[in-house]
Amino acid sequence: VRDNSDETLVIGLRENDWGPNYLRLGMDLRTDFDGRGAFNLLIGFGGFMAWALLAPNPHNMQPWLVDLRREGEILLHIDRTRLLPETDLFARQIVIGHGTFLELLVLAAGADGYRCAIDYFPQGVPAEGEVDERPLARIRLQRDSAANDPLFAQIPHRRSTKEPYRADPLQPEHTRALQAAHRAGPAQLTVISDAALAAGLRGITERAMLIELQTPRTLKESIDRLRVGADAIAAQPDGIELHGPFFWWLSKLGLMTPEKAMTPGTMAYQGGIDYALGWARATPAFGWLVTAANDRVSQIEAGRAYVRMQLKASELGLGVHPMSQALQEFPEMAAHYEEAHRRLLGRPAPRGPGDATLQMFCRLGYPAAPVEAAPRRPLQALLLS
Repeated sequence: VRDNSDETLVIGLRENDWGPNYLRLGMDLRTDFDGRGAFNLLIGFGGFMAWALLAPNPHNMQPWLVDLRREGEILLHIDRTRLLPETDLFARQIVIGHGTFLELLVLAAGADGYRCAIDYFPQGVPAEGEVDERPLARIRLQRDSAANDPLFAQIPHRRSTKEPYRADPLQPEHTRALQAAHRAGPAQLTVISDAALAAGLRGITERAMLIELQTPRTLKESIDRLRVGADAIAAQPDGIELHGPFFWWLSKLGLMTPEKAMTPGTMAYQGGIDYALGWARATPAFGWLVTAANDRVSQIEAGRAYVRMQLKASELGLGVHPMSQALQEFPEMAAHYEEAHRRLLGRPAPRGPGDATLQMFCRLGYPAAPVEAAPRRPLQALLLS
């Protein structure tokens, strides 16, 4: 601001409570000592956490807790108030969602010149099928200019595209690119777009989805996490969001309430089924990730592999949408859980942590239009103090 002969620098701050560039403050001064120089004021977050916050996760519960109180390390915990006890009995999917968080953290750190040294369960592994207050991972940052990965650029564009896809099969070069982006590790990726195979998998997907939607307690788990309309989403920026004029009017007219969504025969109940089955039927290709065991580390690695595939798909213009209903372990799903493993792995469903397990199953295809990003809670909501 100029005032007569004086010049004053005025800085206006606008709160940005999630996403990249959240909490970084700094100043950059440069000169060549010959009259030429530059001044940059840096306001943002070196932002590894803010990028990681954009990770896909079950029901968008964002079940992460981060402890930054120890110098030189980050501790990642599971927020046990954000579990899905009806559909995810053993928190397997929640742990996979921590793998996606870790991978985005690794990519963000690499883009800023750091390598992440990660120790899983540094204070011990919880009992089988359980989670507890101990950290899932400890991350230490080490300077390494070679750690940058080009997939980092796709983080702000990544979406779980919950829309019908065009009927076009995947282009062969896109299938190869997805496989090439997959890093060797415990989780093995398979992608298929053969019409006959895809038709059979659509059948499994539809049947499993109907089980989840027609079992009252598992349906209620989703309904309890439903946010309808912009006001509800702003008040609780997590869970399953439905927005736009159509849903706004349904809500205002009392046609989209939790009670109606739980009641067979209502527009809300049947509309939810039709909406979900529409996705399943408009799917030309599928992908899945399998691990040789079903221990917690395998589940984390499956999450890391999944989000890398999703980032590559974003670069290629492909939609990815997890459809893991058939992989859920609640009793009513047992027949479909068995069918999925026999169909895709040629072996029975796992009986223990040492057995090969399908960890992720997802739709793939070309979306007709881009979709908006899912909402996120403020970063400070994840920080332990």
